[in-house]
Amino acid sequence: MSVAPQSVGRRERNKQEKLDRIVAAATELFAEHGVDEVTTQQIADKADIGTGTLFLYAKTKGELLLLVQNAKYAEALEQGRADAETIPGVLDAVMALVRPVVECNRTQIDNGRTYLREMVFGDPEEPRHSAALAIVAQAEEAIAAALRRDERVTAGDAATLAHIVSAVMFLSMATSVNISLSVEEIVQDIRRQVDVLLPR
Repeated sequence: MSVAPQSVGRRERNKQEKLDRIVAAATELFAEHGVDEVTTQQIADKADIGTGTLFLYAKTKGELLLLVQNAKYAEALEQGRADAETIPGVLDAVMALVRPVVECNRTQIDNGRTYLREMVFGDPEEPRHSAALAIVAQAEEAIAAALRRDERVTAGDAATLAHIVSAVMFLSMATSVNISLSVEEIVQDIRRQVDVLLPR
C-alpha cells in the first residue's frame, strides 16, 4: 500500500518539474524574442520535452503566455495593494494600484498586448484564462475598496467605477496608438480618465 502514494508523489513531482522547465523556457524565449516570434517547438526543445508533452500543459502559445505572466500580474497587483494602503487620497490610491500593473504589462510591450488579448478573448473555462480573469476581479475589488474611501461612493457605485477603471487601464495598455508611450505616459493617460470619473 505504501508504493502507490510514493508513485503518485513521484508522478506529481515529475509533472511539476516539467511544468517548471516549460515556464522557465517560455519565460526566457518570450522575454528575448516576444511571444509572436517564438514557436512551441522552440519552447519544447528548450524545456527538453516533446511538443506532445508541452500541449498537455498548454494547448496554445497564448496559454503559455498566460502561464508565464499570470504570476507576474498577481505580484504586480500585490505591490499595488501594498502601495495603495499607505496613500490617503482616493485618486492617488487608485493609481498606486494601477501603476505596477502597467509596469508589468509594458515590460515587453508585444507580450503585454498579447496577454491582454488572450485574457479578454480566450476561453474563460480554460484554467490559465480563468486565473487571469481572477486577477482582474481581484484588481477591481482592490480599486473598489480604494474608491470606497470617499463616503459619497456607495458599494455598488464603487464596483461599477472599478470595472470602468479596469476597462480604461486595459484599453490604454492594449491600444495600438499607445504602443510608443512610456509607462509614465500610460499612467498619466489613465489618471486623467479616472479623475473625470470620480465624484466632485
